[in-house]
Amino acid sequence: MKIAVLVSGGVDSSVALRLLKDEGHELTAFYLKIWLEDELAFLGECPWEDDLSYVRAVCEQAGVPLQIVPFQKEYWERVVAYTIDEVKAGRTPNPDMLCNARIKFGAFYDVFGKNFDKVATGHYANVVDGYPEPDSGSGFRVKPGTTSRFFLKKTPDTIKDQTYFLSQLSQEQLSKALFPIGGYTKKEVRALAEKFQLPNAKRKDSQGICFLGKIPFDKFLEYHLGKRPGKLIEYETKKVLGEHSGFWYFTVGQRRGIKLSGGPWYVVKKDAETNEIFISHGEHHEELARGSFIVGGLNWISGAPSKKTEFQIKVRHGAKMYPAVIKSLGENQIKVSLKKETDQGIAAGQFAVFYDGEICLGGGTIE
Repeated sequence: MKIAVLVSGGVDSSVALRLLKDEGHELTAFYLKIWLEDELAFLGECPWEDDLSYVRAVCEQAGVPLQIVPFQKEYWERVVAYTIDEVKAGRTPNPDMLCNARIKFGAFYDVFGKNFDKVATGHYANVVDGYPEPDSGSGFRVKPGTTSRFFLKKTPDTIKDQTYFLSQLSQEQLSKALFPIGGYTKKEVRALAEKFQLPNAKRKDSQGICFLGKIPFDKFLEYHLGKRPGKLIEYETKKVLGEHSGFWYFTVGQRRGIKLSGGPWYVVKKDAETNEIFISHGEHHEELARGSFIVGGLNWISGAPSKKTEFQIKVRHGAKMYPAVIKSLGENQIKVSLKKETDQGIAAGQFAVFYDGEICLGGGTIE
């Protein structure tokens, strides 16, 4: 096949490139230039220069042509503006979610997708071509080739699995997506990097969000929103316990950054209008956990709402899943009720993602 491979300079996308090269496909590598020079100039250094040097070395070693594509304008309009607006409104956005749907499989598809059979990335996920139907056991029985419907399937590595971040993809986007490392664990991918003698085989994984790379999210927020001192208030007593630098630096369920003795302290509520953060001590925290919430802006990967009412649900990236029941509220809204547990960190703006066994069906925004 003729395949576009999105490369980042990391081990995962580099191994994906080499696996496809060994299979004999016609490849072109693309590095998406989405970092924002004006916004990040204050750092005084260029944290993505390492990325580009590794990208060039990996592509040269593999004999694959490389194109660097400028997408700063698209990224600002489709992802960064949304992130800032959500934070200012007191919600907890997920830029990585929209980076995939609106840039890697959005803007890139719009400009280059028609020129390639598939677009490959280094995500830990799988695309299943077939119609899933309920089996007598758990999960789905997939019949390959029986329909043109495509679905996301989890990977063997429950920690690294990235189907959560891909849950906003459309049927059209998923039909062209290819995830060569989807059948491997991270440990196996590292071993493949050594086998291929990749220049970045020992490079550490990036921990930053997609458009900032190594730059902490708080630094990005400080640049755009600055600091605004406000009160830290104990939720149960309404007593002022301290001060913070701005409500946008906190999300519900957070412990980090409260800086009070006698903890642990957790954020349980924040008020964007008054700039007040409400916190609760660990001994009370579980009492404030939630077992139900509203989800809107639903994206069903199949293109139509699922007829099922029971799922496993993720409210954040990671291995943790909750058995849950959903009830339609009309107008692309549902109520989610967790069946066995509650969660202390459910916050407006986060994404809830629905699974049936190993299959990711889509998700929406917690309202």
